[in-house]
Amino acid sequence: MVGASILLAWSTFFLLPQIYALPTISTVGAKFFTSDGDQWFIKGIAYQRSPDDPLLDSNQCTADAKLMATLGTNAIRVYHVDPNGDHDACMKAFSDAGIYVFLDLDTFDTYILNIGSQPSWNAFQFTRYSEVMDAFAGYDNTAGFFIGNEVIFTNADSPAAPYIKGATRDMKSYRDSKGYRPIPVGYAAADIAELRPQLQNYLVCGGDSKAAIDFFGLNSYEWCGNVDYQSSGYSNLQAISEGYSAPIFFSETGCNVPPQRTFADQAAIFGPDMVNTWSGAMIYEWMQEQNEYGLISYGGTAANPVRAGTPTPIVPDFNNLASAWKVSPKGVKLSDYQHVASSLTTPACPAATSGGWAVNGNIPLPVVQNQIIQLSSSGTPSAASSTGSGTSSSTAASETSGVSGTPTGSNTSPQSSSGVTQSNTPTPTNLANSTRTSLRNLIIMNTLVILLSAIMNFLA
Repeated sequence: MVGASILLAWSTFFLLPQIYALPTISTVGAKFFTSDGDQWFIKGIAYQRSPDDPLLDSNQCTADAKLMATLGTNAIRVYHVDPNGDHDACMKAFSDAGIYVFLDLDTFDTYILNIGSQPSWNAFQFTRYSEVMDAFAGYDNTAGFFIGNEVIFTNADSPAAPYIKGATRDMKSYRDSKGYRPIPVGYAAADIAELRPQLQNYLVCGGDSKAAIDFFGLNSYEWCGNVDYQSSGYSNLQAISEGYSAPIFFSETGCNVPPQRTFADQAAIFGPDMVNTWSGAMIYEWMQEQNEYGLISYGGTAANPVRAGTPTPIVPDFNNLASAWKVSPKGVKLSDYQHVASSLTTPACPAATSGGWAVNGNIPLPVVQNQIIQLSSSGTPSAASSTGSGTSSSTAASETSGVSGTPTGSNTSPQSSSGVTQSNTPTPTNLANSTRTSLRNLIIMNTLVILLSAIMNFLA
């Protein structure tokens, strides 16, 4: 029996990675919570070291994650990934450092609205989005998926909003149909004064939780130089967001005018002025590039940077952020917040305005065209045969009434949100990764149990 005890101890040791996995993140009402019941605030960094996928080089991820942890980082945002790559090692490196990952579902060839085009949500886009979701749904430190980034870049682009909402509905339905945990699905918006607060309200309005975003991110660079809570415009952002029914946070921030950023806005975001409404911030960005928003450099020049190697902090910016993130908001326990969450109500869908918001009320949402993907009566997307081209008609929303104006379209912020330029070169594939990590761990557990049982029977 001594041998059996030793084997039992060793089997427990091998299962420790399962035991010590990070608690998962979910949304309840207007806040993020861990599966332990603690409110979670985002202290994140935009991370797109490699244009196509920064989560493939395990050594680089490990080096970056360790340095990020010294800042107090608990999340990164990744704009583009290759869903067919092996992300296990990088996701583990960030998990080991206590860092969660937000991912954009779109790829270079699947934007809902491209420059100079009409908005679309079609079977090809759905398939590509689902591949990214499949690849990352199995990781405990996947914190959320962005359905899009700055799809609406000017007020003339607002007719694309129903397509964002339609994509959200379909991807949440796909998530649930696959049996994945309820990983939040949200949107990152450009900060367009003419569309406040219509856009953020529209994406949660109507009372249909299946089509509503689970969180709203704002890419805002308002706090520049020697300003304060009032003069920066943050007080206005707070005023229009109080009582919002989903978590809201800064999905990009960190103005670099003038240089040598102090990140003074973090005191407002995590302090008494905003902390009861906002859930944190993502600093733009990790690697120094020509736009000079970086926190570290791997070498080279800003115009021609090296994209891998030893991360060297850029001072004083790196140290200033470390100081700014020493603030530690207490938050609220889930058990104490649930009654508040149940009392939150979604806003009315905004009416169209002259020269501004172009979507009039709660209009029907676009559906995936050409029957390549069909929605069942339960709202769950399912595959169907088709000889169609995979192209959605951009008039789906306008023809059902309620949308006016012609979108111009853009996907890049003035700061080049993805850190890279757009490309149409990736070749579409239909091979989606499954949740390899969970499956691998299950196989290991089953093997150990069988082995232990056999040896104990032998010893008996």
